[in-house]
Amino acid sequence: MGFDSLIGGSIWDEYSQKVQDRMNSPLYMGEFTEEDAAAKNAKLIVADFGAESCGDAVRLYWLVDEKTDTIIDAKFKSFGCGTAIASSDVMAELTINKTVQEAVKITNIDVEFAMRDNPDTPAVPPQKMHCSVMAYDVIKKAASEYMGVDMESFEDEIIVCECARISLGTIKEVIKLNDLTTVEQITDYTKAGAFCKSCIKPGGHEDREWYLVDILKDVRNEMAAESVKASADSAATGGDVAFAQMTLVQKLKAVEATLDENIRQMLIMDGGNMEVLDIKENGANIDIYIRYLGACSGCASSATGTLYAIEATLKEKLDESIRVLPI
Repeated sequence: MGFDSLIGGSIWDEYSQKVQDRMNSPLYMGEFTEEDAAAKNAKLIVADFGAESCGDAVRLYWLVDEKTDTIIDAKFKSFGCGTAIASSDVMAELTINKTVQEAVKITNIDVEFAMRDNPDTPAVPPQKMHCSVMAYDVIKKAASEYMGVDMESFEDEIIVCECARISLGTIKEVIKLNDLTTVEQITDYTKAGAFCKSCIKPGGHEDREWYLVDILKDVRNEMAAESVKASADSAATGGDVAFAQMTLVQKLKAVEATLDENIRQMLIMDGGNMEVLDIKENGANIDIYIRYLGACSGCASSATGTLYAIEATLKEKLDESIRVLPI
């Protein structure tokens, strides 16, 4: 019996045609044996991973050329729903001809995007996004088997939203930089909570260690405390706080105010603009990363005269250690 007979037409509308095709006719379903590996002078890697939230599981087979660490072929077995089969099939395909080190960088977002019929329409409904997460996790498991390390060693950040692979640090930084006050705003800016929604608050699809509602509350409390401290410091120094001593949010506001007053109108008159992407301390320097918009993005002077004017103004008005770096 095919999947077509199990799911009604209205539900199919939420699945891309690529997903439906892979459900019914996966290209890489199967297995490899030690004999297959020997015939290709390759090392056989077999990795299993199961999702506790839904009971699905996937087994990934790799044939790896040990001289180059290249995955020369891949297959899978999936024990789960049709979406898990489609995700695993695409996942296996994406790893072929990549080194193990390259394959481990493939994310669930890459898997989901590869299953889309067009770039702007999700391939699966939000509640099925966890299937592509499982595909991502089994890649890490296979890589850990090959490299002889713990699969958790591939994660260098705390992941809050597994579906969108958004870290705790990213969420905190976005809240502070953009002065966000609602979970909906966090989702708009980062896509965290946009899919299965388990990370928004307790009681979702699966239990999480971190929830957006709690992160937002904690960060807003931190911001309030920083604001109180900044006000106290300002009063103690007669109202002036050195740029280097400001919080990240204060620095961003100071830079934006200076740009609005001295630079931005000049850019707008020429059909362009700019945005501040990040501010980071780098040794003795304070690096401000910007992106040109509109006509400025293709203007030859954006890397010379215009950049010099921006940097010189910020140095004069805020801090001599400032460097402006266009991205």
